Amino acid sequence: QLQLVESGGGLVQPGGSLRLSCAASGFTLDYYTIAWFRQAPGKEREVVSCISASAGSTYYADSVKGRFTISRDNAKNTVYLQMNSLEPEDTAVYYCAAVLYVRWLLRPNDYDYWGQGTQVTVSS
Repeated sequence: QLQLVESGGGLVQPGGSLRLSCAASGFTLDYYTIAWFRQAPGKEREVVSCISASAGSTYYADSVKGRFTISRDNAKNTVYLQMNSLEPEDTAVYYCAAVLYVRWLLRPNDYDYWGQGTQVTVSS
């Protein structure tokens, strides 16, 4: 059974950091493009960052550029999202998603496999 499991969310103060993990089971992430999406209450799901299967090139939404870093460890079958300088506007449920494709894809409908989500709350 193909499965993605996110972890690492939590409550953090503004300016703090969190690292999210997305662990895959039942398939190998090497050939998959992986994205992190987030959804805040009352808002649409939006792409945060993406890392391609080929060459591992990365994409970041303007709102997180310079603060977030996506990386992948194929040996551990895991993708990470390091989030620094967190802001209250980053509060959302964060999802990882996977698609068997070599380049970035930025729409939720482009992805075939999803994790269950992990809550990130940035508040003082």
